Amino acid sequence: MGADELHELHELSKLYEERIDHRFKGLPADAAGLTVRELAAQRRSLFDGGFTTPLLTLSAPALEHNLTQLAAYSRAYGLDFAPHGKTSMAPQLFERQLAQGAWGITAAVPHQVRVYRAFGVRRVFLANELVDAAALRWLAAELDADPDFRFICYVDSVRGVELMDAALTRRVDVVVELGTDGGRTGVRGPGAAAEVADAVAAARHLRLVGVAGYEAPAADVGAWLGELVALAEGFDTAGRFADTDEIVLSAGGSQWFDLVAKAFEPVGGLSRPVLKLLRSGAYVSHDDVHYSDVTPFHERIPDKGSLEPALRLWAQVVSRPEPGLALLNAGKRDAPYDLDLPVPQLVRRSDGTTRPADGLTVTALADQHAFVQVAPGAEAEVGDWVALGLSHPCTAFDKWQLIPLTEADGATVGDYIRTFF
Repeated sequence: MGADELHELHELSKLYEERIDHRFKGLPADAAGLTVRELAAQRRSLFDGGFTTPLLTLSAPALEHNLTQLAAYSRAYGLDFAPHGKTSMAPQLFERQLAQGAWGITAAVPHQVRVYRAFGVRRVFLANELVDAAALRWLAAELDADPDFRFICYVDSVRGVELMDAALTRRVDVVVELGTDGGRTGVRGPGAAAEVADAVAAARHLRLVGVAGYEAPAADVGAWLGELVALAEGFDTAGRFADTDEIVLSAGGSQWFDLVAKAFEPVGGLSRPVLKLLRSGAYVSHDDVHYSDVTPFHERIPDKGSLEPALRLWAQVVSRPEPGLALLNAGKRDAPYDLDLPVPQLVRRSDGTTRPADGLTVTALADQHAFVQVAPGAEAEVGDWVALGLSHPCTAFDKWQLIPLTEADGATVGDYIRTFF
């Protein structure tokens, strides 16, 4: 085992020596002072082990299923995988993704890269243009200190290239980002892409190694992916990749990875080997609403695999002030709400019995409350625990610093996942 692997294991091990205290929402008060390792070893029950609501949990079986599915899918279609770490910002999950064969981990902002490096991640794809001088100085020092650190980031403007080149003191690998009309970052069209590539060629501290982008919200994802492939091929024909040993071709969130695989599969015959890099992130926990509806495994390729929702938010009925209305003690501080509201799935009564949450609908969230419409004939008593399914994991993990990992029974907590947002 090399020094980098030993450092990574040491840093992960240190997470389990952290002491439980008031920082961690929902964890048992009587666990204060225990290390995470000691608390995990107790294998407490979610329902009678001192946990309090609201409380986010992560299903260990669903998590393992999802990790395995995307790793296997990537291998089957000749894709290297750099899962987007911004979803969870959980080094324990990064380690498991890398153990499943991931090429590296994708980041969105410099802070995330620093977290990755603190836990020994050796390959980072920054899916953004980096123009902050202080961050670029840190990056240059990090690359100088570790010859095995591989870093790639976007460029999408001549001005951005100039700012990077001025701040850097050593060479950094970049890919030209192709965008979409009305979308986020990225050049609009091959002409603009060529201008940026020319600027990279003229820069002292940048090396062009490929092209990349994010396929949403393209009106025609397949057509956009074709443009991305054509851009890579055109750049190669023009000799723009003469200084690199491999050509990077990257795209793919959790909604369109099948179309990415289809577009990238025939790419070959270029002057250099092609690193076909998929960057899905939300798959790690999946969800109960948005991604449940749009995952390719549901929409287009159900015979190629599946994903399972792994996140569950437990809240408690704290008020029944009016007929037809219940208030839960979880709100915007606890649950994602940018895409869809939480969905009641299960009610657990004080006697331990459970029933489906039929007739319960979350209609609004306040900071610390969920407004639940209770249909005629439905039940929701003060004191009941309600399990909520969530939409958009990327804005669920960020609200919780230490997340209980539940076993197959949904109650036994065997581990805890630490996040860094």
